[in-house]
Amino acid sequence: MLPFQVGAIDPNRPGAASGARRKPPVRANRPDLGFAVCLLSILLLSIALAIEPAFAAKPKSRKDKHLSPTPSASPGEQSLTNIPLPVGHEAKGLVLPDFDVEGHLRGRFEAASAKRLDEYHIGFHSLKIITYTPESKPDLTVELSESILNLKTRILSSNERTIIKRADFDISGDSVEFDTNTHTGKLVGNVKMVITSQSQLLGNQNE
Repeated sequence: MLPFQVGAIDPNRPGAASGARRKPPVRANRPDLGFAVCLLSILLLSIALAIEPAFAAKPKSRKDKHLSPTPSASPGEQSLTNIPLPVGHEAKGLVLPDFDVEGHLRGRFEAASAKRLDEYHIGFHSLKIITYTPESKPDLTVELSESILNLKTRILSSNERTIIKRADFDISGDSVEFDTNTHTGKLVGNVKMVITSQSQLLGNQNE
């Protein structure tokens, strides 16, 4: 071997043959390791997404339980302005409350029977009306054998003998028109009035 041949291998040098056969060190396969880490991340994310709805459902159920609406009166409740009678149909033992615009009870209609004559008129048989004061105390009692209520004007009319009673007087006439809004009426024909408590009557007039 010439002196200038740097790096040349001398086959006669001890250990030269074994060095030529030396295998390179085995290195870890980095692409396989990265794939395993990615697969583990996806698995953990899937488990987290599966568990989250189960925990989220419990607070929601509690919230729904606390915010559930309480039972209330139906908006379709029967009243003088909402009589559930088709035209031509008759109902027996009808009781109808009458409320003002603020929802205060101002009257109560009790009829042995009622019949829808047309869209705007209802006929009553053996009708008794009780009106109430703003303090919710009974005021007038009107008794009519046969009468017709105009649903548009809210005026009740009858050509039969009618009696109107209050704690201090009784008054009767052959026909009547009674305004269910203002609780005022007009009696016509053979009108008779009996005062049962003059002091109370004068007191009401002074008020």
